[in-house]
Amino acid sequence: MKVVCVTGMPACGKEEFLKIARSKGFAVVRMGDVVREEAAKAGIPVKDPDVGNFANEERKKHGFDIWAKRTLPRISSGLSLVDGVRGPTELDVYRAAFPNGLCVVAVHSSPGTRMRRMMKRKRKDDPANEKEFRARDARELSWGLGDVIALADHVIVNEGDLTAYRTQATATIEKIISEGR
Repeated sequence: MKVVCVTGMPACGKEEFLKIARSKGFAVVRMGDVVREEAAKAGIPVKDPDVGNFANEERKKHGFDIWAKRTLPRISSGLSLVDGVRGPTELDVYRAAFPNGLCVVAVHSSPGTRMRRMMKRKRKDDPANEKEFRARDARELSWGLGDVIALADHVIVNEGDLTAYRTQATATIEKIISEGR
């Protein structure tokens, strides 16, 4: 079994990476889907501050690895990709479960690039302004996201055009498949 954990700040390009991984045969499991499903069950509105605060409160109550533990049962394919690892304790859950087949990929984009992307895509859970954007970044970094990025086996910088990024992402996925890491 090969499991790739993908991490990066919001709007760095993880979604495009997932599309390419799917095209190469990976089953995709999103930690954010698990968070949003649990938030919906609790009656939390699907807005970034509300869902983010819910995720944070669950981490405080149950430990910072709670979302990885709740996501783990959804990983069942020979080639799996887990989207949205936010902290080292989450990564530890996956490393313990897949000691010989785990790889971490970080996608990086500058704050300015990411904010422009969010303003353009206008997803329901995206921040509405720069203040909310900065608050979201601060919240996610407080969970240890920067540490996970620093621990990545592969890093893709996504500052150029979409074609260049797709080329880098495809090459990274093919390398992971061929080398087993």
